[in-house]
Amino acid sequence: MNLIPRVLSRKLCSRCSSYSTSSFSWISPLQDVDSVKDPPPKTHSSLLERRRRSSSKFISHDSAVTLIQAERDPQLALELFNRVGDQDGFNHNHATHSTILHKLAQSRKFDAVHAVLHQMTYETCEFHENVFLDLMNHFSKSMMHDRVVEMFYAIQKITRVKPSLKAVTTCLNLLIESQQVGLARSFLVNVKKHLDLRPNTCIFNILVKHHCKVGDLESAQEVMKEMKRSKLSYPNLVTYSTLMDGLCRHGRLKDATDLFEEMVSEHQIVPDALTYNVLINGFVQSGRVDRARKIIEFMKSNGCTPNLFNYSTLMNGFCKEGKVTEAKEAFQEMKTVGLRPDTVGYTTLINCLCRSRRSDEALVLLQEMKETQCRPDVVTYNVLLRGLCEEGRFGDALGMLKQTACEGVYLNKGSYRIVLNCLLKRGELEKAAVFLGVMLDKRYLPHYATSNELLAKLCEEDRAYDAEMALFRLAEAGFKPGAESWGCLVELVCRERKLLAAFELLDSLAEG
Repeated sequence: MNLIPRVLSRKLCSRCSSYSTSSFSWISPLQDVDSVKDPPPKTHSSLLERRRRSSSKFISHDSAVTLIQAERDPQLALELFNRVGDQDGFNHNHATHSTILHKLAQSRKFDAVHAVLHQMTYETCEFHENVFLDLMNHFSKSMMHDRVVEMFYAIQKITRVKPSLKAVTTCLNLLIESQQVGLARSFLVNVKKHLDLRPNTCIFNILVKHHCKVGDLESAQEVMKEMKRSKLSYPNLVTYSTLMDGLCRHGRLKDATDLFEEMVSEHQIVPDALTYNVLINGFVQSGRVDRARKIIEFMKSNGCTPNLFNYSTLMNGFCKEGKVTEAKEAFQEMKTVGLRPDTVGYTTLINCLCRSRRSDEALVLLQEMKETQCRPDVVTYNVLLRGLCEEGRFGDALGMLKQTACEGVYLNKGSYRIVLNCLLKRGELEKAAVFLGVMLDKRYLPHYATSNELLAKLCEEDRAYDAEMALFRLAEAGFKPGAESWGCLVELVCRERKLLAAFELLDSLAEG
């Protein structure tokens, strides 16, 4: 007789008098069926055991869900699931099954998932398809695409209800996003043939999105034509926006604007701010920011209020073309219409000002951010650091590094690399050598090329001591210099008749 999970054995025994509960051995689906003969030894207390010691009350379904969710070890979580099911008068429901399946799938215990699903086929409680949608996502993340489709067909097998169009959409989208186009096509054919489920607009939109993503715009347009011929899946705002975005990304702005006119004039589909932003971004990327500005005006004249995203995209276009005045005007207009600039909006304008060497104005904006409770992020500070360094204001840049730490804002290694790179670029070798020590104290290692460049330039300037110290500090952090850097440094110390230092360097080279 095959070994099966304990809960299943108890359920089956209650239905068949020819078997007794004791005739079935307990086994966790997390373990190899052939290797387990006895219940696993308990090495430590589980949450349920602690609960039992403190209370002898009946464990309800809600409490069982809470206990399983709190247990980090999937093996113990499964033990909880089985032990709770041993209570007299207790039958697992959809919530407890859903919770244990999520826990197991999250831990990639897919053999155990399969065992629990097999057990569910014998249960009499009502299951819902959302548990299978969750499993589809877990299998997709684990690149187990066949299992994604398997979970779809398990819906009808276990819930005894035909899968919804939402389930079809979820499965198809996961396959398409994973580039499993062939599997997605065969899946759609089987769904239409065996389940008599006709694709709706949402399903077709997934196909349009896929074709646009891979640059097959002709196929995307063919899908839209097929949608127009169908009464159940006529193109909607998402369809048009997706195809317009694909056309804009490939520089086909005329086709995109024609499609926009068709959507509005022929089909009376009202565009939203996101759809307008497709065109705004398309013109910005093609270097036609003036046309993007006219889209904003068209929005306002047609009753669609531009949002932060629209203005940020427009400002980004002005910044790319170096039009600081226009960018500032767009920023001010955004505030005038009642929109509160976010971190992205402020950072966009700060970047524009820094690139135009107007860092003082950028610092004023930074102060405005703080006063309006808009928290600057690492990107904001990195933009400012680069702007200050490129203007030679290294003192202000170093002051900003210290100030952010005092304010509880912790920058990343990129922030320090910006300063070091600028110091090297401007030939500030003494400051660069000192700043390298600051970086390494914080365990931030420069780029490999930057480290080699610093060593080489120190050697070129006959700064043997600084070069040696920099090398030893870098080596302690795991850096291995290039052959050219080694050669320059050994030659320098030999030239200065520091033979002991030369031998030490050569020994380090041999060890490396």
